[in-house]
Amino acid sequence: MKRVFILLVAIITSAVLFAQPLMRVAPEKAGMDPVRLSNADKIINNSIEKGEVPGAVLAVVRDGKMVYLKSYGNKRVYPNVEKMDVNTIFDMASVSKPVGCAIAIMQLVEQGRMRLTDNVSMYIDGFKGYLDPETGKTIDIRIVDLLTHSSGLPPYAPAAELVAKYGSPAPKGMIEYISTCKRDFKPTTKFQYSCLNFITLQNVLQNITGMKLEEYSKKYVFDVLGMKNTCYNPSEALYPMIAPTEKQADGSVLIGKVHDPLARLLNGGNSGNAGVFSNAEDLAILAAALMNGGEYNGKRILGALTVETMTRVPAEVANLGRSLGWDNYSSYASNNGNLFHPTKTFGHTGYTGTSMVIDPVSKTAVILLANRVHPEDKGSVVRLRALVANAVAGSVVK
Repeated sequence: MKRVFILLVAIITSAVLFAQPLMRVAPEKAGMDPVRLSNADKIINNSIEKGEVPGAVLAVVRDGKMVYLKSYGNKRVYPNVEKMDVNTIFDMASVSKPVGCAIAIMQLVEQGRMRLTDNVSMYIDGFKGYLDPETGKTIDIRIVDLLTHSSGLPPYAPAAELVAKYGSPAPKGMIEYISTCKRDFKPTTKFQYSCLNFITLQNVLQNITGMKLEEYSKKYVFDVLGMKNTCYNPSEALYPMIAPTEKQADGSVLIGKVHDPLARLLNGGNSGNAGVFSNAEDLAILAAALMNGGEYNGKRILGALTVETMTRVPAEVANLGRSLGWDNYSSYASNNGNLFHPTKTFGHTGYTGTSMVIDPVSKTAVILLANRVHPEDKGSVVRLRALVANAVAGSVVK
């Protein structure tokens, strides 16, 4: 009986440690000026007053500790009003690309199951390269080209046409379309942000591992770090915690279902381009791990050199500004603001209003989550993200 009791205590203790949140400290204890940091409050509240977003949650991480976690405005304004709270779960939209997909891909690289320079056609039958009209030769698209958005794949796909052709959901039809659709340019010559890049990466991972992306990421990334409110296709039990997105034609709002049409209609929520649901505290844990060489609370998701490689823009596409799943200084990186490190800072944004910014030099991360597409797709967060990033960076004094 005593042995059973000791075993139960050990299991419970392990579970508590496993899901341990970031240590919280006052800003001044982490080398940040609280008065300067409070400028972020004014910026976000002003955005809410102007109707740019109904609400938001801000988390700031410094040197592995949570120094700021605050909610603003409303989680829902239609058909009823609900106040925002810091535990609110958001549809992460394209922040899913690095968080749910790219990290998983990098795990396969460091396990020796694939190379960044491997051709995509090694893993997806019938996947076409770029036919060079000048030479008549086919140039293969590689894994690294997908990760840096330099593959030449189109930005998006005609969701309604594909649903009419293949039905819904139709993940096989989705990758069939991507495998043969028109390539817009020779790989590595341009930057073109494409959701199709990450749906392709999802299929590469699934073909290698035999697991759905949502299963793999949960088991080997989210659960490892104790990100207990992060998943694809959340259960209905989580719906009360989720910020709704856009109002639909029938008057309902999307809640717990990914907003992105390709992810929702074609891939059934299990998609490399979108589909992760998460909250600020979980993303703060992930940011802390990435700023600590891939480890948090004794749990490791990536090796230190892997993190360094993943967050560095490859020399071959240095002019494009995209690292492996992240955005460092491309034309899409305005959310980084003006004060964090100009080339080493990395992050990502999501269409629904979500964003992450991580500066490994100052060891500071900014997680700003807003539901700008609720109740209608009319909100704007482009300027807001940069202003908040500047306010946070401006509060770093040590």
